[in-house]
Amino acid sequence: MMQRVWVVALLIGCSLASLPSLAVTPLVVEAALDRQVVAPLLAAFEQAHPGIELSYRDRSTLEVDRLVVAADPPPDVVISSAMPWQMSRINQGYAQRLDSELANEWPEWAKWRNEVFGFTFEPIVMAYRLDLARHMLPPHTHADLQRLLETQRDTLQGRVTTYSPSESGIGYTLFQQDARYTERFWDLVTALGANDAHLAPNTRKMLEGLSEGRYWLGYNLLGSYAMVWAQEHPEVIVQVPQDYALVVMRTGFIHRDAPNPRAAQAFMNFLLSRDGQRVLAAQTPLFSVRPDIIGPYTAQRLRDQVGDRLYPIPLNASVLAFVDPQRRQAFMARWAREFDRSWREEDQR
Repeated sequence: MMQRVWVVALLIGCSLASLPSLAVTPLVVEAALDRQVVAPLLAAFEQAHPGIELSYRDRSTLEVDRLVVAADPPPDVVISSAMPWQMSRINQGYAQRLDSELANEWPEWAKWRNEVFGFTFEPIVMAYRLDLARHMLPPHTHADLQRLLETQRDTLQGRVTTYSPSESGIGYTLFQQDARYTERFWDLVTALGANDAHLAPNTRKMLEGLSEGRYWLGYNLLGSYAMVWAQEHPEVIVQVPQDYALVVMRTGFIHRDAPNPRAAQAFMNFLLSRDGQRVLAAQTPLFSVRPDIIGPYTAQRLRDQVGDRLYPIPLNASVLAFVDPQRRQAFMARWAREFDRSWREEDQR
């Protein structure tokens, strides 16, 4: 009897050993999108796709763009808010089409040739400390901001922060758009320089400085990050500009040489799906794009609140001009000249 039990156990052991292990498909996503903000979406994807092992790498916009070309092996999916850089890589042939029902039904204004997709709708905001409100009326428009910079220079000196256009792809893009919509944009740049504004590489650095009291006023922050931050840091107030508000979309594409194209397709389809967009609208401040989603953070709700003063950055070939080397060089040269102008004028007196 004992011998028979050992034979059965041996047979069972051999049978289990011969079974193939459950295959897990890797997926590498290079993203300029704070993991803390997007965590609910990543968790929902992992729950829906237990057979995919997600490696999510959060980097700066310029670093993500560099890795599209330089990474070996390349990432499966690329996500960034620097829309001109993304479109440039698409134009260079670094993306592969996503031919799915979800992709085909995605709004035309939020995709380009079924190769790159805008899946969020994020307003650009101003933010300030309560300290500022004790000394002056906080700005509600771009004109208010410029007036404060020009009339409250003694109080605001060194206490203002905004993006560095040389260190941040999204920062550069936002200033290009501001120049389009604000007649006195270069006067605003001069006023920022006159106040010795700190130029930061990302929104997080600006928000940290606001909470620590180093800055009182921040300009052109990503609203998604600022809104999450303000929930946990009541000393920071977020203001969507009332004259006009720029809107950026996080765009994603599947790398043409993605090592795991099926996993990449599953991830992109999830971003466009009702389930994925529902998570964005309900659990993140990234603002969903789909019109059939209801929640506190949707593109339609933002439009209802701000109206026709929302100016989304277009997802089309027109933004390629922003990364044209000659145009970028000319813009940056003027930026440096205007930002330092007030100090040069004072030195000449």
